[in-house]
Amino acid sequence: MDHVTAYAGRQIVGMDLHRHRSVLVRMTEGGQRLARSRITNSPAELTEQIAKAGPSPKVVLEATYGWYWAADTLASAGAEVHLAHPLGVKMFSYRRVKTDERDAADLADLLRMGRLPESWIAPVDIRDLRELARYRHKLVGLRTSLKDQGAAVIAKAGLHAPVTDLYGTRGRAWLATAALTEVYRLRMVSLLDLINTLTAHIGELDAELATRLADDPRYLAVRTIPGIGPVFAALLIAEIGDVTRFPGPGQLCSWAGMTPKHHQSDTRTRRGRITKQGNPLVRWACVEAVQRSRRGTPMRALADRIIERRGKEANHVAKVAAARKLLTLVYYAMRDGEVRCLARTDAA
Repeated sequence: MDHVTAYAGRQIVGMDLHRHRSVLVRMTEGGQRLARSRITNSPAELTEQIAKAGPSPKVVLEATYGWYWAADTLASAGAEVHLAHPLGVKMFSYRRVKTDERDAADLADLLRMGRLPESWIAPVDIRDLRELARYRHKLVGLRTSLKDQGAAVIAKAGLHAPVTDLYGTRGRAWLATAALTEVYRLRMVSLLDLINTLTAHIGELDAELATRLADDPRYLAVRTIPGIGPVFAALLIAEIGDVTRFPGPGQLCSWAGMTPKHHQSDTRTRRGRITKQGNPLVRWACVEAVQRSRRGTPMRALADRIIERRGKEANHVAKVAAARKLLTLVYYAMRDGEVRCLARTDAA
């Protein structure tokens, strides 16, 4: 297991993290391999192993399934923790021989040479917000699926609801008297009960998010942007976290996967559609906010100008361009606590 070698300098540790077991490779800053160990995942065993790396080792692990506990344990043990971006270390999968030990050693090599593509390690409070916001998003998706199933039951029965909202007050009153067979009635009652339960949980999450962010100036500033309400504002704050880690709005848009692909070879340059290599929830929230914006708002006006110039077939392009503009305003709102361009528009 361990090949102990005396070394007094600061050690570099690569950790290949898996669900149940992990491999750690320790090396010097010059790349000399010191030791390799395999552990069963637990805070106690990881703490014991990282202690062998001496004071303040630099440790790198990939942002893979369940990395939170490992990063927190390493930080508590005094390590300088680095998180590798999965897309940036994808080249490991193309090797002819791929082992956990080689993966861990390659991570350590990238870190010590300063070539590691890193992900941001969000602090605990931001991770808590993300848990709440992402769980709410999941529950809304489940509720939408249940509502779609209810609409399918009505269609199978050959009925036509006289209301648009099947699950509103009038819709539920109609469902109570609809001519459904015993099986369809049983399923519809079950669906309504589940929808009610999910709605109650979603309401609790909304209240918790609102309480946690009530005095956050970033949250209040983001909500001043047309199209962004309390739900989208909470989601954007949770996903983006510390906006000052981005030098400017362009970098934030790139992180969200909302900038065009760029391919250059010699004198030839090709730019394509947006990369979509970024945070999907931020991208979704921005596009949804544009779609919900009223006419006359800056983002809606931008989308309308693009459609007027390029035709209705550019509707999707217009929405994405407006969403990128909206995310730019989100950047300034989170950084400055206000969106000055909107304030000037209101004053005029």
